[in-house]
Amino acid sequence: MVIYTDGACSGNPGPGGWAWAVAPGGEPFGSGGEEQTTNQRMEIQAVLDALQTYSSLADDRGAPMPIEIVSDSTYVVNCFRDNWWVKWERNGWKNAKKQPVANVDLWKPLIELVTAGDVGFRWVKGHSGDPMNDLVDQLAVEAVPGR
Repeated sequence: MVIYTDGACSGNPGPGGWAWAVAPGGEPFGSGGEEQTTNQRMEIQAVLDALQTYSSLADDRGAPMPIEIVSDSTYVVNCFRDNWWVKWERNGWKNAKKQPVANVDLWKPLIELVTAGDVGFRWVKGHSGDPMNDLVDQLAVEAVPGR
């Protein structure tokens, strides 16, 4: 299963929206928003909600269904590609600058879902004409409160 995700923010911080959609057709999808947030929080929330929706799916042998998350967020993709989260946990949720990791309230449940399943990540360039990335971008923008 391939799921595209995106976050959007009107101001940063400001009102924001997030969305995910299942490829190739964009159905089903999910979206939501918050009155006061950041773009990074919305990027993480999109992935978290998608995995909360689909991580319990299993194949006919009971193994977790492989899920590929496609995102234009290097923040999200690199966290898992480069195992930033492993270092964060080891360092007591401090980043390389010895500062508290931002968005830890979202990262912890997301990491739990990713490590419990068969989840991979792929980066896609935003606003580059990828129809699914364009769709989740549009859904995320539409989910921004007060828009």
